[in-house]
Amino acid sequence: MRASVGDRLLVHGRTVGQHDRNAEVIEVLGPDGSPPYRVRFDDGHETLMSPGPDTVVQHPAEE
Repeated sequence: MRASVGDRLLVHGRTVGQHDRNAEVIEVLGPDGSPPYRVRFDDGHETLMSPGPDTVVQHPAEE
């Protein structure tokens, strides 16, 4: 997985009834765009994460 500052992460819900979550990459801490990432979710919560297979990177230039 590769991401840059400004990319969006779409984290799919893992259980029935759990909603997908969107986050913006605000800092890339791994080499060459690899995880971990510091992200800010739409509700304002910031965290450090290493996304799993349930996450999709959305590049703004592609939208």
